[in-house]
Amino acid sequence: MTTTILHNAQLIDGTGGDPVADAVVVIEDGKITWAGAAADAPAADESKNPVKVDLGGNTITPGFFDVHVHLSLPGPSGGSTMQDAMVRPSFRYFELIGRLKKTLAAGVTTVRDLMGVDAGVRNAVEYGMVEGPRLLVADRMLSQTGGHADWHLASNIDGTTLVGGDLVDSVDEARKAARVLLREHVDVIKIASSGGVTSMSDEPGWLGFRTEMVAAVVEEGKNYGGVPVAAHAIGYEGIRAAVEGGVHSVEHGYELDDELRQQMVAKGQFLVPTLLETIHPDTATPQAAAKSAKWHAMAHESIAKSVAAGIKIAVGTDAGLVPDHGANLGELPLLVQYGGMTPMQAIVAGTKTSAECCGVDHILGTIEAGKIADIVVVAGDPLKDITAVADVEKILLVMKQGRAAVNRGSFSL
Repeated sequence: MTTTILHNAQLIDGTGGDPVADAVVVIEDGKITWAGAAADAPAADESKNPVKVDLGGNTITPGFFDVHVHLSLPGPSGGSTMQDAMVRPSFRYFELIGRLKKTLAAGVTTVRDLMGVDAGVRNAVEYGMVEGPRLLVADRMLSQTGGHADWHLASNIDGTTLVGGDLVDSVDEARKAARVLLREHVDVIKIASSGGVTSMSDEPGWLGFRTEMVAAVVEEGKNYGGVPVAAHAIGYEGIRAAVEGGVHSVEHGYELDDELRQQMVAKGQFLVPTLLETIHPDTATPQAAAKSAKWHAMAHESIAKSVAAGIKIAVGTDAGLVPDHGANLGELPLLVQYGGMTPMQAIVAGTKTSAECCGVDHILGTIEAGKIADIVVVAGDPLKDITAVADVEKILLVMKQGRAAVNRGSFSL
C-alpha cells in the first residue's frame, strides 16, 4: 500500500466550507483516507514508508471538471474543422493525445465531452493507454435537419458526420437515434433544442428539438440505465423546450427568464453557462462572430440572475469549439466577474457541483475520506485571486487517482 501525505498547505475541500489554513491530506492507493487540520491529523504509520510532500504553503483543491468540451475539435489556435476533412480519421485520433494532456495539465481531471469523442477514447484513458482526464462521452449530437448539428455547406459539402452530428426529424427518429447511442454505451445524450452560433443554417433564437422530441429522448435515457440528457439551448424557445422536456442540464441558457429559472430550480436541473466561449472574429466567419458578440453579451448579463435564482451551476467551456484546450479554468473568474459568485462558490461550481452534474459526486468533486484522490495544488490563495486557477503555470501539481500527472512545483513525490 502506497501512502502519500500532503502537508503545509491551505485546504479548500470543495464542499464550500471554510478553508483550512494548515492542512494535511492523506492518500492511500489512490484514495483519500484523511483530510483536515494538521493539528488533528492521525500519526503517520512509518512502517508504510509514507511519502511526505511539503506543499510550501500553497492551496489544495479537488481536481476540477469541465462538463462541456469537444476534444475532437481543434480550438482557435489548432486549425479548422474543414482541415480535419483532409486527413484520415486515424490521424485525428492521434491529435487527441495532445489535447487530453493539455487539459489534464491545466488542472482538469474530469471532462464531459458533448460531441465528437466516442466510448473507445473514454475507455483508452480509463485503461491507462492514453494520459488525460477521465471522460464521460456523448459521442454525437442530435438535432433536426437544418438545426445546430446540420453542417451541410453552401458548396454542397456535408460536414455533419465530421463534426459529430446526427439528424432526426420526428419523435420516432429521435427515440431510435437515442437507442443507438445508448447501445454504444454513452454517458450522456446530447441534443440541440435551439439553433447555434457556429452552425450555418440556423440562429440561436430558433427552436430546434420540440418539447415532445426532447421528452422522448429523456424517456429513452431514463429507461436505459438512467443516462442523462444535455441540451444545447441558447435562445428562449429552445431553453423552454429543454426545461419542459425534462433534460438534466441546459448548456448555455443565455436567454433564460425568471419563470424558466424557477422551473429549473424546482426540477433540480443544471445550467452550464459557457461564459468563456466568445468567438474571436479572426477565427470565424463574420456571421458567426456577429452572432457570438450578440449572444455572449446576453450570457454575461444573464448569469448573475441564474446564480441568484439558485440554479445549480456547473462549469463548462465548449473547449475545442471556441476556447483552446487547456484554457478551461478561465471560466471560474468569469463566474465571479459576471455571475456575482465568490471565489469559493466558483471553485465549488467547478468541483462539487460539476461532479453532481456528471453523476460522480459519490467518488469525486470534494476532498473527503473515501473519495478518489483527484487533487490540484494552486500557487498562493485562489480565494484572494481566483485568476490563479486560470494560469496553468500556477497549477503546481495535478494528481489523478493519487498519481502525479503534472508536477510544475517540483515537489518531492
